[in-house]
Amino acid sequence: MSAVFKQADDGIRPMGIADLDAIMAIEKSIYDFPWTRGIFRDCLNVGYSCRVLQVEGEVQAYAILSVAAGEAHILTLCVNPDAHRCGYGQLMLADLLQLARERHAGSVYLEVRPSNQAAIRLYEKTGFQEIGIRPDYYPAAFGREDAMVMALTFDH
Repeated sequence: MSAVFKQADDGIRPMGIADLDAIMAIEKSIYDFPWTRGIFRDCLNVGYSCRVLQVEGEVQAYAILSVAAGEAHILTLCVNPDAHRCGYGQLMLADLLQLARERHAGSVYLEVRPSNQAAIRLYEKTGFQEIGIRPDYYPAAFGREDAMVMALTFDH
């Protein structure tokens, strides 16, 4: 991983309303059934940990983490397709895991499409393990796709 930040405001920072145009552009370029602007706004309003990675002044990745009752849930983690294989997903995941630890979560959960092998490899490399399947969880072009449920438990 070799992320080089050239501008003073580059790096991982809290997401703001002003980031939603860039986030929506990435979201729509990745998913057939993207989250809406309202979903992102709601995540900001309820106080979830909403983060962006800015590189050379442009949002290149974003992620949202919720923490409650000692558990954290990664709701989304996305990287601009033009910036894949730059290590940004790994940076964002490390940031989310640090936030979960700081908020005293004992475990972190997420759902991922079984077809998203790159994400699964990243999660497994970080220590996540498959703990189940949610049938027909995601909308897909030709029906529905299952979700693989993965978990990571912290050793405190």
